[in-house]
Parts: sequence; structure tokens; C-alpha cells
Amino acid sequence: MSLSGQNLSIVIVTLKSENVIHDCIRSIDQNIPIIIVENSHDYKFKEEIEVKYKNVKCVLTEKNLGMGAANNKGISIADTDYVYILNPDTILEKDTLKNLFIESKKIQNFSIISPIHSDKKIPNWKNKFNKNFDDSKPFEVDSVDGFSMLINKKFLYEPYFDENFFLYLENDDLCLRAKQSGGHIFIIPNAKIMHKGAKAVDEKYAKEIEYSRNWHWIWSKFYFNKKHYGFLKAFFNGFPNFISSIIKYLFFLLLNNKNRKKIYFNRASGFFNALIGKASWYRPKLDD
Repeated sequence: MSLSGQNLSIVIVTLKSENVIHDCIRSIDQNIPIIIVENSHDYKFKEEIEVKYKNVKCVLTEKNLGMGAANNKGISIADTDYVYILNPDTILEKDTLKNLFIESKKIQNFSIISPIHSDKKIPNWKNKFNKNFDDSKPFEVDSVDGFSMLINKKFLYEPYFDENFFLYLENDDLCLRAKQSGGHIFIIPNAKIMHKGAKAVDEKYAKEIEYSRNWHWIWSKFYFNKKHYGFLKAFFNGFPNFISSIIKYLFFLLLNNKNRKKIYFNRASGFFNALIGKASWYRPKLDD
């Protein structure tokens, strides 16, 4: 069966995302079921969002599972062949889904497709080896960004996302595994999506989210490289940043700059924890 509105579900992982989620939902066809996985126990958010939008089912995780596990939870609930993973700070442009449906029929056995980012200066895809492509029609890439991934469940293996990734690179890991198993990943250039970027969580939690991002970016890079390329690759790729983070931490310690000190401490901590094989344990403190 080909991709259509009848066999597509949308999964959106949220966390304190009330400020952006409504624009995202309103940009989606109301006939397509949306599964929101809220990484908390916010029963008020669940009740309000399900009352406001009849095509939305909100699932509470009770605790913050991170992106990998929460996306898997949403995919497991979806009873369709295709699942579109979206971030809450995205907006689909007019005819995006329609063009995805049309263009997907021209592609045989895709694993993942995505619209193109509306800002061409910020591509939402990576293509390491093939630099010669025609962006007037669907083109194959190595990976797509995690804020927009339409996956074909028939050509991917469970569990879809590696749940060891709490934040960052879970999308690159899925794409790499898809390619290694013979899958194909495409960008659909006549379907467009806007990504506000780093706006998924309410701005009042900005500092705590920044601390979390710095910890997880370093941890996830080490874990990703170790998983796919070996320990030495992970170590030598991350060690310069580790040393730099320690130096900058000491510098901002002397200046008594608590914010910058915390950022570089978290970067060093993320690398050290990954180095000794500890799981991704850091969690942002977002309690009101």
C-alpha cells in the first residue's frame, strides 16, 4: 500500500511545549491522527489538547524518557504503515503532505522521506558523498534531521530508535542503520517544512534546557561514534572538546560566571560519563 492520509499517523514528542504545539497541529490535515507523547505527567496539558483537537491522542510518559524512547512509544501506538515524526516547533507549509503523498509514489521502497527545510541556508539533510543532485525532484541523502522524519515501518526494524539516545543523534543513528540494511532516504523538495529551532520547550526553562543540551550533545556524539566506528574514533573525536571544556570551565570559574561555568562543566561531564560507559543519565529540571 502506498503512502496516503489513510495509512499515516503523526507522532510528536513534547515537553512543556504549549507555546508552539498549537501552530504545529493546525498545520496538519485534521483527518490524520496525531499521537502526542508528552514526556511528563502533565494531565492538564493532556486534557486540554485532546478536547481542543479531535484528531489528537495524548499519551503521558510520567517521567522524561527522552527522544528515542518517547518516539518509539508513539510509533508502537500508531496502527499505520507510515509514521511521520515531527518536533512540536515545526509548521508544515500548504500542500506539504499532499506533495509527500504524490512524490512518494514515484519512489520504490523508501525507508525514510522528509520535506525540505523552507530555509535553504539550513539544510535538514546530510549527503556526505554525493554532492551532485537535482533539487527539482526527490533526491537521495544519507540522513535527515530528527525534527521531520516520515518513516516506512515495513522497511525499518524494531526498536526503531535506539533508546540509549536521550537527546541528539537518535535520528542519525536510525538513518545510518537504515542505509546499512539497504534502505533509501529521500528529501522531497516540493514539500516544505518550517522549523523554528530550539523552541520546543517553553522559554522560561531556557537555561536548564541549555545545560541539558550541552551534556547530551557530547555524550551522544561519543556513544554514536563508539557504536558505529569504535572506541578509538569516539575518544579522539571528543577528547579535544573535553580538554577545551575543562579549560573554559576553569576560566569562567575564575570570573564567577555561573551560567557559562555550568555549560562547560556539563560538556566535560557528558564526555567523561560516555567515556566510562555510563548511561545517559542527565535530566533537565523543569518542575514549576
